[in-house]
Amino acid sequence: MGKVLVIADLKGEGIATPRGLELADKLGLQAEVVAFTYAHLKPLKVDAAERSGIKKRLLADREAEVQKRIDKWIRPGQKVKLNVVWEKDVAAWTTHRCSRGDYDMVVKTGRRSESLAHTSTDWQLLRECPAPVVIVAKKKWSRTKPVLASLDLGSNLPVKKKLNQKILSQAKALAEAMDTSLELICAIEVPVLLSDLDLVDPRSYAQDAKDEMAPHISALAKQFDLPEKAFRVKRGPVEKVIASQAASKRAQLVVMGTVGRKGVKARLLGNTAEKVLRHLRTDVMALKP
Repeated sequence: MGKVLVIADLKGEGIATPRGLELADKLGLQAEVVAFTYAHLKPLKVDAAERSGIKKRLLADREAEVQKRIDKWIRPGQKVKLNVVWEKDVAAWTTHRCSRGDYDMVVKTGRRSESLAHTSTDWQLLRECPAPVVIVAKKKWSRTKPVLASLDLGSNLPVKKKLNQKILSQAKALAEAMDTSLELICAIEVPVLLSDLDLVDPRSYAQDAKDEMAPHISALAKQFDLPEKAFRVKRGPVEKVIASQAASKRAQLVVMGTVGRKGVKARLLGNTAEKVLRHLRTDVMALKP
C-alpha cells in the first residue's frame, strides 16, 4: 500500500492535514503526517543538558498540537502515523524522504509568494521533490466539484507523451475515488513575438496546432476510455487557460505536469505550475516526468 506524506501546518488548525487525510482515505493509501519544529538554541546561555531538555519540550509540545489536529480530522478506521522532526529545511528533508519512492504524494498548504532572493518551500518541492506534490489552497471557490487535468498535447517528445499519460491516469483515479467528474484542458499558446510582427495569424496557428493534436487526443481517449469531446482545447497562455477553465468549472483539484526547472532560469522564467498557482483558488497536484 502506498503512502501520503502530509506536511502539518505550523500554526492554527491547518488545512493540509484534513485534505491529506481525506485524499489518503479515499485513495486507500496510508497516511503519515510530519510535523516540523526548530529553534536556534546555541545562543542560549545554558548547559547541554538544559538545551536538550528544551528541545525535548518543544518536540513534545509540537507532537501534542498536531496529534490533536489529527484526532479531529481522522476518518473512522483510518490509521495515521505522526512523525515529529527537529529540522528547519522542510523542502530538503521532504525531498530526501521521498527519494526512496515510498510515497504516492506529498500534501502541503500553499504559501504563494517568491522573490529573486528567496525560494519558498512550495517552489522547492515543485522543482525537486520526486513524489507528486499537492499544494492546498487556503481560500477556495465555493461548491467546488470536478478534477481538472491539464495536458500538453503539442509535443511529440516521448517524455511529454509519457507525462500526459501519467497526469491523465492520476487525475482519473482521483476523480473516481472522490466520486466526481473529470475535466480535461489543453492550451495552445501562440508565440507573442511572431503574432505581434504579423508573422503568424493567431487563429490559423491555433487551428493547425489543434489539428496536429487530434491523433494524440484520439489515442489518449481510447487508452483511458474517455470520449474525445471531453478534451477541451483553448488558445492562450497556458497558466491563464488553466486558471480560466478551473474557475469556470469550480475545479477542486488541478492535476498538471512540471518540468522542475531550477536555478536562475526558473526564477526568471518560472515553471508553468508555479505560474498557475498564482492564478488559482484551488488545490494543485504537480507531477514530474
